[in-house]
Amino acid sequence: MDWVPIVFVVFKLGVLCTGMFYAIKWHYDQGKKEKEKGKERRAVLRGAATVIVIFLVLLVGLGVVTYDVAKMFGLELTFP
Repeated sequence: MDWVPIVFVVFKLGVLCTGMFYAIKWHYDQGKKEKEKGKERRAVLRGAATVIVIFLVLLVGLGVVTYDVAKMFGLELTFP
């Protein structure tokens, strides 16, 4: 059983090194590309707005489901 941490650490280091290599390569390749900044900025803002809206909808949905489950189990939900 002494070999298990060694295998896991080696695997983790391999995965992290591979990820760092591809992250650096991707950023280097992106720096070489000459794109129009306006279109890129607009696409990033649209993507960020989409992620924020999806997060808020899921957050509200989680609140509603939590409230319904608490009511179903008969929990006290009133504030003093």
